[in-house]
Amino acid sequence: MSTKKKPKAGSSTIALNKKARHDFFLEDKIEAGLCLTGWEVKSLRQGKCQLVDSYVVIDKGEAWLTGALITPLHQASTHLVTEPRRPRKLLLHKREIERLMQKINAKGYTCVCTALYWKGPHVKAEIASAKGKQNHDKRDASKDRDWAKQKERIMKHSTR
Repeated sequence: MSTKKKPKAGSSTIALNKKARHDFFLEDKIEAGLCLTGWEVKSLRQGKCQLVDSYVVIDKGEAWLTGALITPLHQASTHLVTEPRRPRKLLLHKREIERLMQKINAKGYTCVCTALYWKGPHVKAEIASAKGKQNHDKRDASKDRDWAKQKERIMKHSTR
């Protein structure tokens, strides 16, 4: 008898922070675990999460995800006191936290959460050290993106 596991249908991504890619140059990416309560995990399974204004704060040697919104389900919010924007502890090794602190202390750098996703039964956060973009950098990025689309159209029509 073969005991092969079937791949699960659907994506493992819970939420993406597209605004972070627009507003920052993302550099070092790190995968971190997340300390969650039961109602938060159930809400994440329903996809009720936003990372738009989320960032990482390091306080007393611990990393905390701040500003992430996990909307509570109606079943949980009737009998529990839920706090949708509470700071959530990130599970990182001491060396990883020290490396993040060095990056954050450098001028112009911050740490943002770019994605939440499932890895097996666990929720993981992808965090990245980021440097802020100026307005002209954002315009250049949009011009490059538009030019890449235009090139694809030209190449597609020229090969026919």
